[in-house]
Order: sequence, then C-alpha cells, then structure tokens
Amino acid sequence: MDELPQGSRPRTYSVAQSAPHQVLVCKACKHKGDVCKPGFALLRKLRDAISAAGLGEAFEVSGTACLAGCVPDHGEPCVVGWRATGKATWLFGDIDPDQPLDDLVAFARSYAALKDGWMTGRDLPTRLCDTTLARIPAAMIVTQEGAIQ
Repeated sequence: MDELPQGSRPRTYSVAQSAPHQVLVCKACKHKGDVCKPGFALLRKLRDAISAAGLGEAFEVSGTACLAGCVPDHGEPCVVGWRATGKATWLFGDIDPDQPLDDLVAFARSYAALKDGWMTGRDLPTRLCDTTLARIPAAMIVTQEGAIQ
C-alpha cells in the first residue's frame, strides 16, 4: 500500500467497491457525534436481505461515513445510497431498520437490471417514493486520453 503523505490520514468516506453495484448505509451520526446504531442494524439486515434475494454477487452492502441526508427530529432514520459505475446514484432517507426491507430489495433488483440506473418516481417501489433524497446522473469523467466510464 502506498504511504500517505505526512500529516494526512485515510478518508473515512472512501469506500472501495468490490461488486458491480454498491449500497452504502450511513453508520455515523453527525448529530450525536457517535456511531449510528440503527445504521449498523440496517447494514446487517440489508446484507442478509440482498443475499437471500440472490443479489449477493451483484451488490456489495457497505457502511460509510455520514451521508448527510438524515433528519434528526424523525427519530432514528437511516440514509442509504446506491451507486455503480456508469449509473445514476440514488440516495434514500428516513429508512427504518425495523420495517420490512422488501422495497429496498425490489429497488436493488430494478437498479441492477437498468443499464444507466435511471428511473422515474413511478418506477420506484411505493415506500421509496417519499424517501428519495437525490437521483444523481452518472458522472462522465474526461481526461486528455478520452472519456473514462
């Protein structure tokens, strides 16, 4: 591993991706300055649900630093992000780890099937329609050598 420059530290928000698609679950609470226990619970349950649905090869489910999408007065909501190279990134908030995860698994199935990850609100599972925080188009990175994506 390359050494970091003196005085620098690894970025806590940098998460390597080992599967074609990645689900990021917030596990740090900026409002409490502590770990997010509901986030860790959701992370474990979502890993199990994705695997049980037969999507384990297509998705890596990882915890990450604060995704800055929670609303503290909603109790203990969780924020979940979906990303893949060349696809739109999605961010959902106010996800309760104690509720069934069927809609998240259904979204994973749809997202994996789409070439660009783009869908409209009508295409979302019902519970996710009201929890969508962002749909971000895929980035097109261009260098002197040409487009990378």
